[in-house]
Amino acid sequence: MFTGIIEEKGTIIAIEPSADAARLTVRGPIAVTGAAHGDSISVGGVCLTVVAQTVDTFTADVMAQTLDMSTIGGLSVGDEVNLERAALVGDRLGGHIVQGHIDGTGTVLEVRPGDAWRVIRFSIPTALARLVVDKGSIAVSGVSLTVSNIGRIAADSSGSPATEWFEVSLIPETLTATTLGTLVPGDRVNLETDILARHVERLLSFQQAGATTPTSTIETNGSAS
Repeated sequence: MFTGIIEEKGTIIAIEPSADAARLTVRGPIAVTGAAHGDSISVGGVCLTVVAQTVDTFTADVMAQTLDMSTIGGLSVGDEVNLERAALVGDRLGGHIVQGHIDGTGTVLEVRPGDAWRVIRFSIPTALARLVVDKGSIAVSGVSLTVSNIGRIAADSSGSPATEWFEVSLIPETLTATTLGTLVPGDRVNLETDILARHVERLLSFQQAGATTPTSTIETNGSAS
C-alpha cells in the first residue's frame, strides 16, 4: 500500500526481457534504504516486489500482464521513474490510498504552463472515466493528484472517436520532484483510479443486475440454519 507521495526519481539501469516477463534493475538510494527481499516498491505507480538489492539499486520481476497494461513495457535503460516505498503503519497519509495496481494508461493531450502552476490534460479510457470525479483523487505514474477538471471531446466527422479526459494542476514541487515535470503531449502515463470509486462501482453493478447479497448460514452441531 502506498500514498502517492513520491520519495525520489530513480533510474532504470538494466532490463532483462524474457518470453513472458522482464527483470528490471533500478537505481534509487532512498527507495532501497531498509528494503529487503520481498518488499514492495512503487515504480512509476506499479507495485513491484524486490528480488535483489545493493546499497543503491534494487531488482524486480515484471510479469507479462503488467508489461501489457502499463508503461513499464516501454521503459529503456536511462529512463527516470517515480519511486515510493510501501507506507508504514502509523505514517501520515499525505496523499491517498494507492495500491500500485494499474487500471490502464492515459496519454498527455495538452500541457498549459503558468507562472507557478502547470496544467496537464490526460486522456483516460472510457471504461475508467466514470471512476474519475472533479476534485477527486487519482494516481498518475504513482503520484497522488487531485483532479482539477474533467470533460469529453466529442467524436468528429473525420471518424475520430470521442475522448474522455481529465486535468491536474501541478505545483513546482511536483514538477521537480517527479517525472511529471518532463511530460509532453503524446507521452503515456500509468493510471490508478481511487479504490473507493472502484468498490462503489462494483457494488452498484450487482444492484443494477438485480443481484442480492447471499444470506450467510450458521452451523450449529453440524446442521445449517
